[in-house]
Amino acid sequence: MTRSITDVPYRLTRLGVLMRPDPTLEFEAEGVLNPATGRTPDGRLWLLPRLVATGNVSRVGLAEILLADGQPVDVRREAVVFAPDAGWERSHNHAGVEDPRVTWIPSLGVHVMCYAAFGPLGPKPAIAVSDDLRNWRRLGPVHFEYEPDLDTDLNMFPNKDVVLFPEPVPGPDGRPSYAMLHRPMWDLGWILGGADVFLPAGVDDARPGIWISYAPVEDVHRDIRTLTHVRSHRLLALPEYDYEALKIGGGPPPLRVEEGWLLIHHGVAGTLTEGWAPQRNVRYSAGAMLLDPDDPSQLLARTASPLLEPLTSEERDGLVPNVVFPTAIEEIDGRRFVFYGMADSSIGVARLDRVS
Repeated sequence: MTRSITDVPYRLTRLGVLMRPDPTLEFEAEGVLNPATGRTPDGRLWLLPRLVATGNVSRVGLAEILLADGQPVDVRREAVVFAPDAGWERSHNHAGVEDPRVTWIPSLGVHVMCYAAFGPLGPKPAIAVSDDLRNWRRLGPVHFEYEPDLDTDLNMFPNKDVVLFPEPVPGPDGRPSYAMLHRPMWDLGWILGGADVFLPAGVDDARPGIWISYAPVEDVHRDIRTLTHVRSHRLLALPEYDYEALKIGGGPPPLRVEEGWLLIHHGVAGTLTEGWAPQRNVRYSAGAMLLDPDDPSQLLARTASPLLEPLTSEERDGLVPNVVFPTAIEEIDGRRFVFYGMADSSIGVARLDRVS
């Protein structure tokens, strides 16, 4: 059936700051940002913020989300639950388990954390799983199976903004699969020096965009570690509008809505500088896309202007100014809330509403 969706009928309304860094805690010296979320079996709602210590070392914390009138208003810190303990998560001048996205996958019965492991060759995607959000078991770095049609090895490239769909979807071969969104970066000059850009076959735009890859359900159910072994890579979307002129990346786990899959994403505009140091001349805004429910590699609609852009002082002033970076969605009493990083320093919350 042909779909004729031309708009993304959703809006974001900012509600305020949910979590600020505590200057007395060494792990938060450089900010709290870009959180994941999840619920424990007792129904309690938890935030898993990225905690940044001096020297740009990132860990993942756990804090209970406190509500007032059915709305997130504060947090109660509990612990650091995930740290760069593996050698491939540490570089000589940078280390971290960064920007976690946590998806509860009922068919697997576990919370799945996708994160950027910042190792010797920059950020690479990795996966860990947990039953309780406190104890995490690494499945390891993601391996991208070689695809001859692309004429490249995706494992060579830095990659970020990795997130899984919460339920199986049809793969390109029709087999039920767990689908992963990710954002490879083709400029190896950041690692090798110079300006070495290597594009896959059929791609003529070097700007980072959103890709989708798949792990067959039957393989994952036989051995959950195969969730890190993905194949059938497809380009989903490239930057298109002014607010995302430099690059785009996926945000929270895709949300199943009546129109298909709703993907909140971030778009970046401005001027990039070389290297992995914080970018201070860019602007991060939040947009949205609708993906086909029967084939999520097909884009049905996207927002031509941002749903949320940096306007408040917390979003404009911080370690990286002018940033809203959405990374989690939760439903509370029938209403949906998006959690996002503010200027790489604090965490905000916005309400997600369907526009009738």
